[in-house]
Amino acid sequence: INNRISTGQVSVRCFFFAKGGDYVNVTMSCTGSRLHIRFSGELDHHSASQARARIDRALDDYMPRECVVDMSGLEFMDSSGIALILCVVRRMRSCAGAARVVAPPGRPPRKVIDAAGISRVVRIDDSAEGGEN
Repeated sequence: INNRISTGQVSVRCFFFAKGGDYVNVTMSCTGSRLHIRFSGELDHHSASQARARIDRALDDYMPRECVVDMSGLEFMDSSGIALILCVVRRMRSCAGAARVVAPPGRPPRKVIDAAGISRVVRIDDSAEGGEN
């Protein structure tokens, strides 16, 4: 039985607060077989764990074939953002799907991503349109 969403669009918007009162805004939209997750604000350990739980539910509910993790709206991201990305990559690979990350050069998330070297395990694009680095 194929439970994947194949038509229509579903959108979900979530706010998760970090310890210092900062927040991360997570907007998820599923169109066809693509789940697009957009982050803005600040992603730290506290907000990343909350966001990960919601993303896991979305991956279970929508069963996309592709997941785009868009970090271009983040002002801050630490290593917990890397862990979140790697969890999405593992989940997508476990169901024969694909994941990619959007992180424009020079932005805080891209600096952390480049330092971690995760481009060896996931495609990193400069923009949502798919311009690879």
